[in-house]
Amino acid sequence: MEKAFQDYYPDVLSYCYGCGRLNEKGLQIKSFWDGDETVARVLPRPEHIAVPGYVYGGLLASLIDCHGTGTAAATAYRAEGRPMDSSPPLRFLTASLHVDYLKPTPLGVVLEIRGRVKEVKDRKVTVEEWIVAEGEITVKGEVIAVQVPDSLLEKLVS
Repeated sequence: MEKAFQDYYPDVLSYCYGCGRLNEKGLQIKSFWDGDETVARVLPRPEHIAVPGYVYGGLLASLIDCHGTGTAAATAYRAEGRPMDSSPPLRFLTASLHVDYLKPTPLGVVLEIRGRVKEVKDRKVTVEEWIVAEGEITVKGEVIAVQVPDSLLEKLVS
């Protein structure tokens, strides 16, 4: 089975609520390449409610955020032509997060988060994203992700 982008993150960087595989109570989203796009699928839990029947907007923003930074990392590895388990690790943090809520997102259905790289410039990757529920786009977003400086990564990973 193919490993998700987030499965390659060093343990010390794997506690994020949205994408950390070591956060037992987190979402643990898993992002993968799908051609030139990236995709993740998440089934929100009942506690992710806004009003009866609909997902809380903050959770939707978290999905855009974490899928975007994962996409940025995978893009950087691709650009360098090296596998995601190679060192030094390439990790990205959110510099900017923009989310547009187009319509209420239903609770109780699998959400598909899709991303497409819009721009790569030095240590910055811009990713446009959208969330699909039951075949309809309910959320659009954009993440500007910046690469974590090597000096900070060395402190965290060593």
